[in-house]
Amino acid sequence: MSSFVLVHGAWHGSWCWKRVRAGLQAQGHDVFTPTLTGLADRSHLLSRAVNLETHIQDVVNLIRWEELTDIVLCGHSYGGCVISGVADRMPEHIRALVYLDAFVLEDGENQMQHLTEMQSHQFREGVKTLGEGWKVPPIPAAVFNVNVADREWVDRQCTVQPIGTMQQPLSLTGGIPKIQNVTFILATGYTAGSPFPPFYEKAKAKGWKTQTVPCGHDVMLDLPEELTTLLVEARSSSSTVRVDLAPAQRLLANVSIL
Repeated sequence: MSSFVLVHGAWHGSWCWKRVRAGLQAQGHDVFTPTLTGLADRSHLLSRAVNLETHIQDVVNLIRWEELTDIVLCGHSYGGCVISGVADRMPEHIRALVYLDAFVLEDGENQMQHLTEMQSHQFREGVKTLGEGWKVPPIPAAVFNVNVADREWVDRQCTVQPIGTMQQPLSLTGGIPKIQNVTFILATGYTAGSPFPPFYEKAKAKGWKTQTVPCGHDVMLDLPEELTTLLVEARSSSSTVRVDLAPAQRLLANVSIL
């Protein structure tokens, strides 16, 4: 059995992992799904001071105080920025690193610079008009092609996020190359302005294991059982795989968590 640490993306929280968490726990694994500071059930800690470093430290401290080793560390979307920082600092604790339709930053980069000019403009306008100059409003679930049955629920659950988390450059010191087992999973059903295909191509060039899944951006909601299987498989060997999950996706499109 293994320990899994699953890190959510922007505007989300631990809640988005509940289906995958249940699936992994049913197999006997230990599963940790921390909510990052200032979001969801920790939204009472929201402040202008919260940045990427805050969120990296959230996960570093979880691993240290839970005394976790040999872990599978997965980050979704913005969570890719977070797990890169964590993996750089404590590679000896990590058995496998999984980027789930996620940003993979190089040293000195931030998330914002990987958005299109139109996306960056929309973020800035949202912060200016709705976010008091520092809070980024959530993007509607429909934009990410979340399955229809879950969209209203996801929009209710999402909370604003401090712009500093997306603007602060990531500082890396060379720890990640010490991790031999790295996977990138691309959601091919999210095509409207997705920034993630270039990271998928870079992952292939690096020799990482690469996978594709035919669903929207929130893979943990659209295809939880299939993602659970992929996470378990990510603990081992490298390969490039395309997973044909269209029948399962059609079934899940009619199922809501509520």
